[in-house]
Amino acid sequence: MTYNEELNIQACLDSVSWSDDVLVFDSFSSDKTCAIAEARGARVLKHAFENYGAQREAARQMGAYKYPWVLALDADERPDAELVAELKAIAASPLDGPKAYRMRRKDHFQGRWIKHSTLYPSWFARLYQWNQVHYEPRSVHEYPIAEGPLGELKGHLLHFSFNKGLSEWWTKHVRYAELEAKEGLKSFSEPIDWIGLISLRNPIRARRALKNFAARLPFRPLLRFVYGYFWRGGVFDGRAGLDYCLMLASYEYMIVLQMRTQKNASLAENP
Repeated sequence: MTYNEELNIQACLDSVSWSDDVLVFDSFSSDKTCAIAEARGARVLKHAFENYGAQREAARQMGAYKYPWVLALDADERPDAELVAELKAIAASPLDGPKAYRMRRKDHFQGRWIKHSTLYPSWFARLYQWNQVHYEPRSVHEYPIAEGPLGELKGHLLHFSFNKGLSEWWTKHVRYAELEAKEGLKSFSEPIDWIGLISLRNPIRARRALKNFAARLPFRPLLRFVYGYFWRGGVFDGRAGLDYCLMLASYEYMIVLQMRTQKNASLAENP
């Protein structure tokens, strides 16, 4: 999925050059993203952006993929060599195993992988049989839903979310905070899924339950910093770890502020 990714798209396409069916699902970029993709032989489809979950579901449905398996990437992600080998092995195998696989991601900041600050290992379901899954109707941080257990891969996605600079990261997370706040307010109408919080066999359920629970916590920004920097060892990532944990704490504050603002606006409209 892309929107104005001319700085990232070339390297992303190079990282999947082993595939002969590459689709760029674009949200009407105003830069050279589509031209670069077409010059590299990728198929380009355009679809108006509504939210992240809807966009990924539209890409899944509209892609008319050549093969059963889809690796869903963002433009700032690259599969490493070990992951590529696993992907090729799965593609050459029968389809009677898991319908989707999850993989870990290595997030890079200030020129290095910051292992602890990013809560590694975080798992993302990014490889799936496109006609055997669907994306949940969530506006941000969406997950594909598949029948049966997820497989797990040893390789990694390399994530370079700061390639476009700090300003772009903040701009993106301001947008994320607005969408995450909407999801958080919706979750208040649902009971806390206590069993889901400790679910080891269903990581998607566990992630959803954790977000539901976290939306209710007081002092979220402070707790997020303490958890990432001290409990998960962000302190061992050096100055980059400190900076990143402070940025994520600020992001949590933006979510809290957005939730309060949206709730007040709703009360004003419906007193």
